[in-house]
Amino acid sequence: MKLLLDTYTFLWWNTDDPQLSAAARSLIADEQNEIFLSAACVWEIAIKTAKGKLILPEPPEMYVSRRMALYHLQELPIHIRHAARVYELPHHHDDPFDRLLVAQSQSESLPLLSADAEIRKYDVSVMW
Repeated sequence: MKLLLDTYTFLWWNTDDPQLSAAARSLIADEQNEIFLSAACVWEIAIKTAKGKLILPEPPEMYVSRRMALYHLQELPIHIRHAARVYELPHHHDDPFDRLLVAQSQSESLPLLSADAEIRKYDVSVMW
């Protein structure tokens, strides 16, 4: 199964945070699954770290790259079709990063691993 992580799912996985559901933990740990991390998540992590809203043990590029390699996560770049698809989305959510993740999830037919209840309002497969 192919799955797309949202930002907090990625962060919670890497810190073994109890907020990560058992089902999400199991899906990420299953080596048969292909897990994707969007460039949108890395962008969000970089912005929050720069603003002091997120503390990481190393700079964002290093932190993300090392953990992606460790857990064999696949990179999902942001394509023009992803960004343009945001226009078509109903405005259920104000977070631009989450809206982009929804657009990527829809465009790539990737279920999204997210605890965010607002994301469930969209026509997208959400697992948690």
